[in-house]
Amino acid sequence: MTDSARFSRHDAALLVVSLIWGANYTVNKQALGHVSPSVFAAIRFVVSTALLWAVVWGLGRAHPMPRRTLWRLLGLGVVGHTLNQLAFLAGLQRTTATNSAVIFGSLPVVVAVLGLGLGHERPRPRVWVGILLGTAGVLLVVGAKGLHFGGETSRGDLFSVAALLFWAVFTVGLRRVAMGHNAFQVAALTHLGGTPGLIAAAAPALPGVTLSGLHPAVWGAVAYSSVLSSVVASVLWTRSLKALGGPRTALYNCVTPLVAGGIAWLFLGERPVPLQGLGALLVIAGVLASRDPGPRPPD
Repeated sequence: MTDSARFSRHDAALLVVSLIWGANYTVNKQALGHVSPSVFAAIRFVVSTALLWAVVWGLGRAHPMPRRTLWRLLGLGVVGHTLNQLAFLAGLQRTTATNSAVIFGSLPVVVAVLGLGLGHERPRPRVWVGILLGTAGVLLVVGAKGLHFGGETSRGDLFSVAALLFWAVFTVGLRRVAMGHNAFQVAALTHLGGTPGLIAAAAPALPGVTLSGLHPAVWGAVAYSSVLSSVVASVLWTRSLKALGGPRTALYNCVTPLVAGGIAWLFLGERPVPLQGLGALLVIAGVLASRDPGPRPPD
C-alpha cells in the first residue's frame, strides 16, 4: 500500500496546508485595506524567498542539481507565482470573490485532466470520484450565496481562469521536476523565480510606499503569509505533491474554502447558509472517497 493509496502523513500535511491557506484569506483581507495588492505580494515574496533560502542554507539542504532542472524550477516559479498571482489579483479586481472561488474550485479537475493529457499521471477511479464530489462541494459552498457571471465580470473571470491554468501547470510540472530533490530547495527556487516579476509589477507604486509607515496589519499579514503560507505550507505542499501526485494533492484545494469560510464566519461575521453545509459534506466525502486501499492499476 503506497502513500498515494491511503490516508497518510502527507494527507495530514495537506490538511495543515488547507488550514494555513484558508486562514490566509482573512489575514490578507485585513492587510489589503491598507496597501495595494501588488505591493503586498512583492513584499511578501521578498520576505518569504529570503526566509526559504535562510532555512535551506541553515539546515544544509542546498544540494547540486542539473542546470536544466534548476532553470525548469525557476521557470515554474514564474508560472506558479508571478503569472498566477498577477492574473489572480487582476481577476479579483474585476470580478466577485465568489466567481473567483468557484473558478478555482475546479482546480482538481483541471490538474487531473492536464496530467492525464500530458501522460504524467492516471488517477484511480476512486480519485476521480473524490475530485468530482469535492468540486461539487466547492460549487455549493462558494456559490450558495449567488453567482453573478455576466458582461460586467467577464474580464475578471477570464483573468481568474488564466490564474487557475497557471497554477494547474505549476502543480503538474512541479511534481515531475521536483522528484529526487528536497522540498525546501525546490520551494526556495520556485519562489526565487517568481519574485522578480512581482517586484517589477509593483514598481510603479513602490516610490509612494515607506516601510516604516505601513500599517501593523500589513506587517502581521506579511509575517503570516511569509512564514506559514509560503515557507511552512509550500514545503509541506511540495512534499505531499511528490508523494501523492497532482490530482490527490489538488483535491485538498477543495478543503481550503471550507476553512476560509469558517474563519470568515468567526472573525468577519460572514455567516454561512444551510446549503453550504451540504457542500462541506460533499468536500469531506470527496477526500474520504479518494482513499483507495487497493493496488494501483497497471500503467
